[in-house]
Amino acid sequence: MPWAALAGYLLFAVLAFGVRGVVHYRRTGSSGFRGLASAGPVERLAGVGFFVALVAGGLAPGLAIAGVAPWIIVPATRAVRVAAIVLYVVGVAVTLWAQFAMRDSWRVGVDPAERTELVMRGPFRWVRNPIFSAMLVAVAGLVLAVPNAVAVVAFVALLGAVELQVRAVEEPHLLRVHGEAYRTWARVTGRFVPGLGRLR
Repeated sequence: MPWAALAGYLLFAVLAFGVRGVVHYRRTGSSGFRGLASAGPVERLAGVGFFVALVAGGLAPGLAIAGVAPWIIVPATRAVRVAAIVLYVVGVAVTLWAQFAMRDSWRVGVDPAERTELVMRGPFRWVRNPIFSAMLVAVAGLVLAVPNAVAVVAFVALLGAVELQVRAVEEPHLLRVHGEAYRTWARVTGRFVPGLGRLR
C-alpha cells in the first residue's frame, strides 16, 4: 500500500494546489497563493507547520517503500486498508468540492488588504473551514495507509497549523472584513465539524 499512498499523496497535491491554482489563474489572473511576505509571527509559525506536514506526508510512504518504517502504530489489516482508502477518497473529494465552491474567493494565505466574498455555499453551509477539515481526513487516511511515525508527524503538524491559521489569522481577518455577516454565519456553522466550534 505504500506505493498507492505515495501516488495518492502526489495526486492530491497536484489536484488541490496545482490544478486549482491554474484554474484560478485563468479565471482571475492571480494564482490565489498569497505567501507569507506580509505575515505576522503566528501566520509564519502556521506556515512552518504546513511545510512540515507537506514534507512528512511525502516522506512517510517513501520510507515505507524503502523498508524503513519507524514505530508502526497499527497492523496493516484489510479493514485498516479499506478505512485508509475511504478516508483518503472522502478527504480529497471534499477538499476539491470546497475549493471550487469558493470560486474566485479561493486563496492560500491571507492578504489583510484584500476583501473577498464570504462563501456560505456548498460544504460551507455546515462548516466554516471544510477545506482544512477535509485535508485532515485525507491525511488521517495516509496515517492508516502507511502507519509509521512520520505519517503521524504529518497529521499532528497539519492539525497544529490548521488550528493556528484558523483561530489566530483567518477568523480575525474575516471578522474585520465581514463583521456581523461573519458573526451571524459563525453562530450556526461549526469551525471544523458541523455543530462544533460555533461562535457565541
